[in-house]
Amino acid sequence: MPKRTWNPKKRKRVRTHGFLKRMKSLSGRAILQRRRRKGRKKLTVKKKPF
Repeated sequence: MPKRTWNPKKRKRVRTHGFLKRMKSLSGRAILQRRRRKGRKKLTVKKKPF
């Protein structure tokens, strides 16, 4: 049986999809801007869950 595809790691999740990663690029900032405009309660994944 093959290995499962979803092996969650909190640190990797934050470093890939976190706020700082989004702020680094222009497209990431655009994502945050859209989410703010929409009125999202959470803009990105939780910052320090580990």
